[in-house]
Amino acid sequence: MQQNEITAILNLPISQELLSRDLLRMAYVAKDGTPRNIPIAFTWNGSEIVVCTTKNAPKLPALRHNPEVALTIDTEVHPPKILLIRGRAALDVVDGIPEEYLQMNGSYEMTPEQRVEWEAEVRSLYDGMVRIVITPTWVKLIDFETTLPSAVEELVRQRAERQRA
Repeated sequence: MQQNEITAILNLPISQELLSRDLLRMAYVAKDGTPRNIPIAFTWNGSEIVVCTTKNAPKLPALRHNPEVALTIDTEVHPPKILLIRGRAALDVVDGIPEEYLQMNGSYEMTPEQRVEWEAEVRSLYDGMVRIVITPTWVKLIDFETTLPSAVEELVRQRAERQRA
């Protein structure tokens, strides 16, 4: 998929809405060769997805070995809106708490007092974190109005052919 195609899809209003959500699911291949799929908070910086994790997270050796990931961001309403992203993860070990981590946790419902307590706890727990920066290499937006899953698109095409025959 060409970068201009990726950018065009990610800039659509529905994609932007999905990219402002709290959580995505990230699939990757573990070091033992088995698949993993984890929910994780994220931020979108306009060109990359950023997730942050502990320096001892089990996903890190796997991502160092195979940085290819698949992401899903979706809604829980009918019809669902689904943004599928494939990409390559780069790992960036940082001292302290990355600003993205504080941003990605800013949309959870917390009172100002809870937010202060949460941030103090985070700063006392982590001496550093790993930023996982994912550059999209392929995207698909499914909104069930203008776009469908490819298998359903194929069924619609086949039905139309049968009806024309």
